[in-house]
Amino acid sequence: MRKLSAILLGAALAAVPVLGWAQHTPNSQKKWAWLNFERPAGVNPVISPRPSSVFNCPMQGRPIGWEESETFNPAATIKGDSIIVLYRAEDNTHQGIGSRTSRLGYAASADGIHFNRRPQPVFYPDNDSQAANEHPGGCEDPRVAVTEDGVYVMFYTQWNHKYAQLAVATSRDLLHWTKHGPVFGSNKRYPGTKYTKSASILTKMKNGRQVITKLNGKYVMFWGEYFVNVATSDDLIHWTPTLDDKGNILKAMSPRRGYFDSMLTECGPPALLTKKGILLFYNGKNSKSSGDPKYTANAYCAGQALFSSKNPNQLLDRLDEPFFKPELDFEKSGQYPAGTVFIEGLVPFHGSWYLYYGCADSRVSVAIRKGK
Repeated sequence: MRKLSAILLGAALAAVPVLGWAQHTPNSQKKWAWLNFERPAGVNPVISPRPSSVFNCPMQGRPIGWEESETFNPAATIKGDSIIVLYRAEDNTHQGIGSRTSRLGYAASADGIHFNRRPQPVFYPDNDSQAANEHPGGCEDPRVAVTEDGVYVMFYTQWNHKYAQLAVATSRDLLHWTKHGPVFGSNKRYPGTKYTKSASILTKMKNGRQVITKLNGKYVMFWGEYFVNVATSDDLIHWTPTLDDKGNILKAMSPRRGYFDSMLTECGPPALLTKKGILLFYNGKNSKSSGDPKYTANAYCAGQALFSSKNPNQLLDRLDEPFFKPELDFEKSGQYPAGTVFIEGLVPFHGSWYLYYGCADSRVSVAIRKGK
């Protein structure tokens, strides 16, 4: 009887999917996905902290080593014949994630790998109209895209050590910026927008350029940290979040138990309109208690999701496994030793796609996908 019970128990356990493993579809079967991003040998990280950079900070009223501690979470775009990376840099005024001040640095490259950096930040907390939203935490995690007529639109996180807010700024040269403030206006205007992060505006390829585009007569933005949400705009400055039938923020995509994105699904680079649908690259965080055991608890890996090109609120499919994950030593050390490849910049350049990402909240690296 004991032997029979053991056999029956073994059969029952064999029939139960192993958490996060058995029912996953291989990435290779997702024909819509963009795979095969490779790290070029011997070049990463491409941007690292530089203690010698000093900036006369208007907020603190004194010289600051503005990129002394960390350089990470980069946006990327094309300007002329160069890739421009706008990266988040932290000073060394305090200790601990989220406690320092962040500013945005500017780096230019003719080959996408070797960068020339400006000694001063090009975007930072100032004594301006956004001081209340950006003092003392600063300006974090940019994403940048460009309109057909050459206006660069940057979404970034304002951090005042109380709440984070998505904000928008515009520029013609990536050096001089106009701040327009929070994308949703007052954080009391819409329920659920007091704490907002991570915006991926919809783009398309046109005449070899990646440009901001409209869908159904509106600009579209995917946004969110714990969930993927959607918002629309007529002017790229003022945005309206999509709500469900109860008036709450519509969660277009949510974390999944047993997967690499079990804790959060945070939007990455600008989304891209393709023949198969809207391709959204995102950052998934693995839960310690309900995640995929193949990946380190709390690790950030990169995923892809496909949304309908007719209705951007409709999720069609997503990868069950990350297409990019922490592997190198500096992707699993630094400020975030659980491991992080945090993707924020993706641009077409010389017949390939260049993906820029933050390594463990401490460095910037690149991966390349050959072919259009």
